[in-house]
Amino acid sequence: MSHSIETLIRSFGANPTVYELDELANGMEMEKALVELGCKPSVPAVFIGKELVGGSNEIMSLNLRGNKLKQLLIRANAIWV
Repeated sequence: MSHSIETLIRSFGANPTVYELDELANGMEMEKALVELGCKPSVPAVFIGKELVGGSNEIMSLNLRGNKLKQLLIRANAIWV
């Protein structure tokens, strides 16, 4: 996950789990699977709960559209209000 996206998610009080694909033995397979799911570019691929939200552009867009990102984090029980 890019540093800016991780920092943004943490700013809401969430504690994201981050997998660095280049550090995993099966990272290339995971990256290929992300591309097949429609992630272009494949990283960062952000899942909130079990839902693929998208990459950096999608996360930033959700953040700029009011509290859409916060709502997703609340629904996933990643943060509490």
